Amino acid sequence: MNKKLLGEERRNKVLQWLKEAKSPLSGNSLAKRANVSRQVVVGDITLLKAKNEPIMATAQGYVYMHPDTGSNKIQKVIICRHSNTETKKELEILVDHGITVKDVMVEHPVYGYITAQLQITNRYDISIFLQKMEETNSVPLANLTNGIHLHTIEADNDQQLENALSELKKEGILIDMSS
Repeated sequence: MNKKLLGEERRNKVLQWLKEAKSPLSGNSLAKRANVSRQVVVGDITLLKAKNEPIMATAQGYVYMHPDTGSNKIQKVIICRHSNTETKKELEILVDHGITVKDVMVEHPVYGYITAQLQITNRYDISIFLQKMEETNSVPLANLTNGIHLHTIEADNDQQLENALSELKKEGILIDMSS
């Protein structure tokens, strides 16, 4: 049986595991490694974020956001509109063209912009995201704005971006893009 990690030692280990991970780590997997409850790990993540550690919670788990080391990736913000049933189609079009869907954002009349981190890069990520939506009886943020929402997307090159946006437009999903 693994030794229960305590306090600062545990937080240092959690941070190390996140930095070394090649994919998101769930709260449950971190808890199992540290031999503590998931709630303890959630508290640790909160404390680490309070110390300005760039940790992001995604549908797939926690991710350490390594500083950008001169990446030549292209980022765009796109404005889309579709029904809940077209969410999968929208995401598949993007990832099938090599696009990362970094977030989703809506402009709420009372709260202003509400943003949720996604970090969806492939069909597996889509399936996890949609499964969590179903398991928790959640609805897309776009339901607050009659289907209109924004995504920050990231591509390796202009051609990927152009092809994906062209297909979204053909499907009637893409409204506009900015920056």
